Amino acid sequence: MAADVVKLSTATTVNGADVNISVVDQAVRLNDGSTVILTDVNASNGVIHVIDTVILPPSS
Repeated sequence: MAADVVKLSTATTVNGADVNISVVDQAVRLNDGSTVILTDVNASNGVIHVIDTVILPPSS
């Protein structure tokens, strides 16, 4: 849930890469480039948060 996310500094993605999480001016930012624009959307397999950009895995 969004209340839990704001307490984190990183989260690990499915492929094992970390995403940096920060709160700037009451907005949650990911990797200093994406902003969470909608939180706590219930889905059949959990909860999602909508962001304003696509996050790509690091290139190898």
